[in-house]
Amino acid sequence: MTLTLDDLSGGLSPDKELVFAAQPEDPEMRESMSLWLYDDQGRFAFPRMGIEAEAHSWDNRRVQGNFSFPGSRVLNGAGMGAAHSPIAADGRPTILGAGPISFEMLEPFRRWRVVFDGSVIDGSYEQMIAKTLDPNRRTNVRLDVELEMVVPAWVQDLSPEAVAKMDPQAQIEAANMGVGWRLEQLCRARGTFTVDGQTHEFTGTGLRIKRQSVRPLAGFRGHTWQSAVFPDGRAFGSLAYPPREDGSEGHNDAYVYQDGRFYPAKLKVVPWLRRIVSEGDDVSLELESELGITKIGGVTTPSTFRVGNPDIGGLNLQQGGAMYSWGDQKAFGMIERSAHESLTTIG
Repeated sequence: MTLTLDDLSGGLSPDKELVFAAQPEDPEMRESMSLWLYDDQGRFAFPRMGIEAEAHSWDNRRVQGNFSFPGSRVLNGAGMGAAHSPIAADGRPTILGAGPISFEMLEPFRRWRVVFDGSVIDGSYEQMIAKTLDPNRRTNVRLDVELEMVVPAWVQDLSPEAVAKMDPQAQIEAANMGVGWRLEQLCRARGTFTVDGQTHEFTGTGLRIKRQSVRPLAGFRGHTWQSAVFPDGRAFGSLAYPPREDGSEGHNDAYVYQDGRFYPAKLKVVPWLRRIVSEGDDVSLELESELGITKIGGVTTPSTFRVGNPDIGGLNLQQGGAMYSWGDQKAFGMIERSAHESLTTIG
């Protein structure tokens, strides 16, 4: 079944796929894009390539480039990068770029191109968690990939008016996600990855995220975020925050996508981050929807970590992949988790 633009957009208008043509007036407004991508053969993964373009530093943007491989090798392309022009050859603002990375919209909600071309720190998982990566040990890489969206956009529309009607705890959690709007969309990919002087053609699956929002992270307690699309077209996505201090349930939102339809869901089993381990952690989950209980098996594949990440209040952060299973279907997918250091052990 070929999905139309209306099918893919999640109710958003096509102009939402354009980027800011100029610096926003609100210094806290940000435009963010990120990609999680996994080689179908499991040779390498890109567990978050991203740009955070914040109005208060519009011409100098935060960049992230995570590369992971079987074993313990990781490449780290994080840093700051000068802004690219947002204007494409057709005169429209369709490019978000900074330093070595660019995201270009080719067709709204259907096709995007992502390029990362630059120098990255070459090290190991063990060095990453020990914070001993050598910034002088570097290698050059180039990723050039075209994405085709295969699942409609899952949209979080958190306008200031909607957030104002929430209770105080829900307002904090909405702000942690971003006051504005956000979408995520599962995709398939085809491209090339050049590393160690060799160029590898590959196909893969992934998730792209786009947001325009104000996002204060004060009060952020951690999270678990997972998604994947399977060979038969079924898919899931989920995002949960830990229980609140009063014991009530935190943010818990998910979906099951089946037979061309979204089924809103809640997580009944959540694999919170408790072990910092390169791969092999059980991240199985259960989602409850009108379909009943959907059980998804999951085991982590090589991941990247930031221990004591200052960007999220010093929480430990995992950005990685997992091999998910749903009945007889298997697929690589994404996982991001964070938790306070008192809740996690290394190894």
